[in-house]
Amino acid sequence: MSLNKKINDWSKKRVWIVGASTGIGAALADALHSRKAKVAISARSADKLNEMVTRFGASRAISLPLDITKVETIKAAEQELVDAWGGYDLVIFMAGDYHAMRAWEIDLQIAKKMMDVNWSGFMNGLSIVIPRFMQANDGGIALVSSVAGYRGLPKSLIYGPSKAALINLAETMFIDLKEKGLDIYLICPGFVKTPLTDKNDFDMPSIITPEEAALEIIKGFEKGEFEIHFPKRFTNMLKVLRHLPYSLYFAAIKRSTKL
Repeated sequence: MSLNKKINDWSKKRVWIVGASTGIGAALADALHSRKAKVAISARSADKLNEMVTRFGASRAISLPLDITKVETIKAAEQELVDAWGGYDLVIFMAGDYHAMRAWEIDLQIAKKMMDVNWSGFMNGLSIVIPRFMQANDGGIALVSSVAGYRGLPKSLIYGPSKAALINLAETMFIDLKEKGLDIYLICPGFVKTPLTDKNDFDMPSIITPEEAALEIIKGFEKGEFEIHFPKRFTNMLKVLRHLPYSLYFAAIKRSTKL
C-alpha cells in the first residue's frame, strides 16, 4: 500500500537536496538529474556544489551553499531557490555527522556537534520548508535517518539516538501533515560506503555504494513508500531484531558484533 503519491515523472519535479556534496547526496543528485529533474544542491562546500552544477548545466541545477546548523543560511538559500525557480516540490534532508562512540568515551564537544547537525539542523530546515508547503497544500519532505535508529547499537552512542529521533519525527510529521496535502518520507539506509562510514573500524555487512543507495531511494519515491529502507537483505533482519524482547536482543547484538 502506497502511503504517499507515486512520483512517475521526474522532469516535472524541482528537488532540493540538503547534504549533496558527497556520498549518497551527490549520487542522488546525479541520478535525479539524469532523470530530467531540476536539482538544487546544498552543503557547506561551495566548491564541490559548483563543480556539480557545471557538470549538470545551469538550466536544471543550482548551487545553494549553506550550513544546516545556522538557520539564517537555510532561509537565505531557500529564498534564492524560490526566486530562481518559483518554488520546489521535494526537499530531501540528508546532511549528517558521525563519530563512533562508546558510553565510556563521551566527548561533549563531538556529541553536541553531532546533535547540532543530525537533529537541530533538520529542525532548522523544517521550520523553513513546512510553512512554504503548507501555503501550497502540496509538496514532499524526506528525512534521511538510519537503521542505527531502530534500536541501540554499540559504537552508536550519539549517532543512534539522533537517528531514532528522526524516525519518530517523520512518523509524527506524517500524522500531522499528510492530511494537509504533504508527502512525508523516512529513509533508513544500512551501511553505505561514504566518507562517514570510512571512519568505521569494524565489518559492515551488506555494504553498498552511494549509487546503489540513490537508486533504492528513487525506487521508494516512485512507489510512494513512507519508509524507504535498504539493502533489504540487511534491513529486514534488523526489523526482526527490533521486535525481540530485550534479553534476546542484547544477546543477539553481543554475539553478532562481538563487542
